[in-house]
Amino acid sequence: MKDENQSLHSMQEEVDTYIQQFKTGYFSPLSQMARLTEEVGELAREINHYYGEKPKKIDEKPKTVAEELGDVLFVTMIMANSLDIDLTEAFQKNMEKFNQRDKYRFERKDGQTND
Repeated sequence: MKDENQSLHSMQEEVDTYIQQFKTGYFSPLSQMARLTEEVGELAREINHYYGEKPKKIDEKPKTVAEELGDVLFVTMIMANSLDIDLTEAFQKNMEKFNQRDKYRFERKDGQTND
């Protein structure tokens, strides 16, 4: 069993080790984007089954939202690896952006405003 506190960096390394065992290696960015879109569609379908108005068909295999989110994460890591993107760095930059740009965008629990 893997460490619960595994970092994005170590997860990207694990995904790379998995991909490197195959002759094909990483697919092209366009193919990866198609696969990511497919996985996001499957996630949307599961969300719709569990929280929307469209129940599963009787003969459909059970899947979970967590499973589909895991697939989206896996494919995202594949794409990041193939494009030499460090997801930890990308995440940190995004959090800096959101913490600055959107600091007062929504009503805050602490009552602070941008006045």
